[in-house]
Amino acid sequence: MDKKKHDSHQHEKKADASQEKVEVAQPLSDADRIKELEEALAAKGLESAANWDKYLRERADLENYRKRVQKEKEEILKYGKEEVIMEILPALDNLERAIDHANEESAIVEGVRLTLSMLLSALKKFGVTPVETPQGAPFNPEFHQAMGQVASADQEPNTIVAVFQKGYLLNERLLRPAMVTVAVKPAA
Repeated sequence: MDKKKHDSHQHEKKADASQEKVEVAQPLSDADRIKELEEALAAKGLESAANWDKYLRERADLENYRKRVQKEKEEILKYGKEEVIMEILPALDNLERAIDHANEESAIVEGVRLTLSMLLSALKKFGVTPVETPQGAPFNPEFHQAMGQVASADQEPNTIVAVFQKGYLLNERLLRPAMVTVAVKPAA
């Protein structure tokens, strides 16, 4: 029974198809065909230009990404050791204080001087240099941190009177400012 149903359905389809009018496309004239091809070519040209623009933008983005990654890599190599150096600086400060407060010359004091010298030499190899802060030099807020002011007739105002703690640079960038006392005009 299913086969009969199927066959009758097929027969109905054929009958419907024979009753439909089949329209055959008329061949285009040469002028119409050329116009159609020119339009398709123009559309492909626009698509090609858009793709070229996308390509150039992506290429520029990739180049910018490469430059940024290279710069970040250089920064890490140049300044990545900053945390370790910041942990070492207090030990340097304590060695300098020990030498400054030593009452007599002894083998121990000489050993502390040699240790300090070796640490400074090792840090210099990694780009660490002390901030120059001689007494009487002008105060520079980019490299110095004022810890106090002292009225002084001997010193020019806004000059360094004393250094509490040395400052350091890492590859010409401030790692830690020098802590200083600054001269001011004495009260009249």
